[in-house]
This record gives sequence, C-alpha cells and structure tokens, in this order.
Amino acid sequence: MKAALVHAYDQPPRFGEIDAPVAQAGEVLVSTRAAALSQLVRAQASGKHYSSGKTLPMVPGADGVGTLADGRRVYFAFPRAPIGAMAETVAVKAEQCIEVPAAVDDVTAAAIANPGMSSWAALTHRARLQRGESVLVLGAAGASGRLAIQIAKHLGAGRVVATARNRALEAELRALGADAFVPLDQAADDLAAAFRAQIHAPGVDVVLDYLWGAPAENFLNAAAGHGSGAAARRIRYVNIGSMAGASIPLAAGPLRSSGLELMGSGLGSVSHADLVKVVGDLLRAVIPAQLKVDAVAMPVREVETAWASKTAQRIVLTF
Repeated sequence: MKAALVHAYDQPPRFGEIDAPVAQAGEVLVSTRAAALSQLVRAQASGKHYSSGKTLPMVPGADGVGTLADGRRVYFAFPRAPIGAMAETVAVKAEQCIEVPAAVDDVTAAAIANPGMSSWAALTHRARLQRGESVLVLGAAGASGRLAIQIAKHLGAGRVVATARNRALEAELRALGADAFVPLDQAADDLAAAFRAQIHAPGVDVVLDYLWGAPAENFLNAAAGHGSGAAARRIRYVNIGSMAGASIPLAAGPLRSSGLELMGSGLGSVSHADLVKVVGDLLRAVIPAQLKVDAVAMPVREVETAWASKTAQRIVLTF
C-alpha cells in the first residue's frame, strides 16, 4: 500500500510502499482519507518526541480521518506502530475511533483534531476550568493557540488573554475572542510587569502554555508574591508545548509565594481513550461554536514538499 515512510530520523519522509497491516484482536482497519502534519507528528518522525517509535522504516501520523469497512467515517488516533496515520490503511483499536459529524469535512476534521484537542483536554481534564474563570494563552499565534482562545470561550471562560511575539496579530486574536493582548517581544522587566498586571488586577486562573522557555520563566517569576498575608490566587499552569525551549531554570520562591500549580497536558497525562473522547466533543462543537482552523490539503505523494513547507497553515495530507 502507499504511504509516507520515515527511513532515517534526520531526513523527511518519502512517498513509497509498505505492507498493509492485519487487524489484531480488538482492532479495526481504517482506510485513511486525511491525516494532518502537526508539530507532534514532526517531532515523532524526527525521533525527538518522548513517544517516538524506535523501529524504522515507520509511517508517521498520530491521527486522521478515514472510513471503516461498513462505510462509517471516523476520526482515529494512535494507530498501531510502525504504521501511523499517513498510510492508505491503518490498524487502530476500535475504542480509539469516533464518528465524524456529517457537517465537518475530512480536511477540517483532520486539521482541527490535534491542535483543538490540546487546549480542550488541558482545560477539561487537567485545569478543570470553571465557568467564568480567566485563561491566559501563552503562545496564541499558532493554530493551537488560536483554537485555544476559541475553545476557552466556548467552554465558559469569562476572560481570555492572548500573548504573541507579533504585535500585528492583536486584532486577529481579539477577533477570535481574546479580551486582552500581551506582546511577548518586549524587555523582560516590561513583560514581567505586563504579566503581573494581568495576574493581580483582572486575575488569571488558568495558563495554557505552548511555549515554555523564556516566556514561561518570566510568567512564573512574575507570579511570585510578596508576603501580603493573604493567600495568593490559585493559578493552574498547564504546559502543552515547548516551542520556545525545552527547559527553564525554576526558582523555588515563586512556587512558595504564589498560588501556582504546575502540570502538563499531553500523551501520558491524559489517557488515549479520554483524548479520543475529547476530539469527539471538539468535532461536535466545530459548527455550533464556529471553530476555525486555517488548513490546506496536499496529496500524500507530495509529503516531502509538505514537510519542507514553511506555511502557517495546517497541512493535511490526503489519500
């Protein structure tokens, strides 16, 4: 069967052929129609993600949209290695498939699932967002961050603060539902002051962090208290990505003097079954919540071109 194939972790996948999988007990075979090229997929295919496979050649792809033998169109996740979603046929546990609403097309479903799931799972399973609480999105410029704004509002956030390096994006992010904007491209002391203004005035209940690195360090230090005598406001800080750096120096003081609660959201902190349920909730919300993702479709035979692309759009490989 046709597939995108990783032959070496330091090289992009190439279009080629591999033997089709045979379903094992509890599995179903899915005929793939669309699979998104996400940051997760790139990291897994480069061997740099903690969930990367160790067997080569392998087919990349964490999830996708396809059809079952009975014709039902489903979203599927976590196909059995080493054949990921970017293959004509994948073997997936039956409980890791969920039907796609008829009004949501293949490309939209494939494109929105991973970035939308990241904030939906973080807000519902990790931070346990309560209606009316405020959410700060650290790194709102990308597809995941933009969806995080929309999803936070849909799930009941009373206020959403967007952050991004590019100040020119403020109007776009506000149009998606952001109530305030903090530019990240400012001196460290000025950025810390801007974070403190959000933490201590309107207040921040949940942080969705797609960046880590210097922006995260700055926010955590800005949350430090000064012994006023009153307990600091609780801030559930959820790390989802590390686009700005994989590690930071973490001082003890901000943890002792603030209401910070540090946690992560991703593969391992939320079960596969729950992540699939989250995507089901997300897909059912696409139309009523008018969730938007900027996606472009490319045939799987152009996988090398797709891999090299610098477009800001979410690339979806189609079969």
